[in-house]
Amino acid sequence: MPHDDAPSPLRITLLGTGTSTGVPVLGCDCRVCTSTDPHDERLRCACYVEAGPLRVLIDAGPDFRQQARRAGIERIDAVCFTHHHFDHVAGIDDLRPLFYRNSRPMPCYSSAHTAEILRERFAYIFGENPYPGAARVTLHTVEDAFTITSRYDDPGCITVQPIPMQHGNTPTTGWRVGSFAYLTDAHHIPDESLSLLNGVEVLVLDALRARPHPTHFSFDGAVEVVRRIGARETYFIHMTHDVLHAEQEARLPDDIHLGYDGLTIELPVS
Repeated sequence: MPHDDAPSPLRITLLGTGTSTGVPVLGCDCRVCTSTDPHDERLRCACYVEAGPLRVLIDAGPDFRQQARRAGIERIDAVCFTHHHFDHVAGIDDLRPLFYRNSRPMPCYSSAHTAEILRERFAYIFGENPYPGAARVTLHTVEDAFTITSRYDDPGCITVQPIPMQHGNTPTTGWRVGSFAYLTDAHHIPDESLSLLNGVEVLVLDALRARPHPTHFSFDGAVEVVRRIGARETYFIHMTHDVLHAEQEARLPDDIHLGYDGLTIELPVS
């Protein structure tokens, strides 16, 4: 079936905006973990991109099932993984119900480094002899821009650009779709990767907390990155329980906001 390459409006849903422990943190009675503001409840980071009929998931962490139920997710055409850490991949097996009505394999995209580790850790899914009934996902390593098409015979496709980043000693991948970019788990973005972000209008960016951290951007570091990219609007994610939403939101520049679970962002055709 031919595919229509005309760009579609984008609808972005932040399924989770918290760090690896989630917020509230188990056993913690700090002011954030006991806050009654729903913006201070943060599941592990994940993002859902809707482009016309196409649906793309970015990361499937341990909270994916809960996130999918809350967001009413019934279909996914592809998954893009940022990296192999538990809080971004532990929900892979919860993709299984999405194959009950559509048994076509679901492509998963990542860097070669991430794919190698996923094949080792999830051999029962990605190995040569997958476990019967396992999610029918297939791994594809990508370095350059690629296209995603429908698992449901819908027309159209979207182009996705990987954005190489660094998260401590771990290479991670951000993802750009049209004028939107999702960049989590990073403390450094190389100049050549920044050049791939020219023209981004809406940015979702890692910003762990105010204090410096060796593998994540702090708020000050994240603001510097935002200014280099020049996005019209930015939302910070991957926050710890050091961050009280209302307090930190008031401190940010007018074009930068704290993301929160369930936030939806709509972008017109660029």
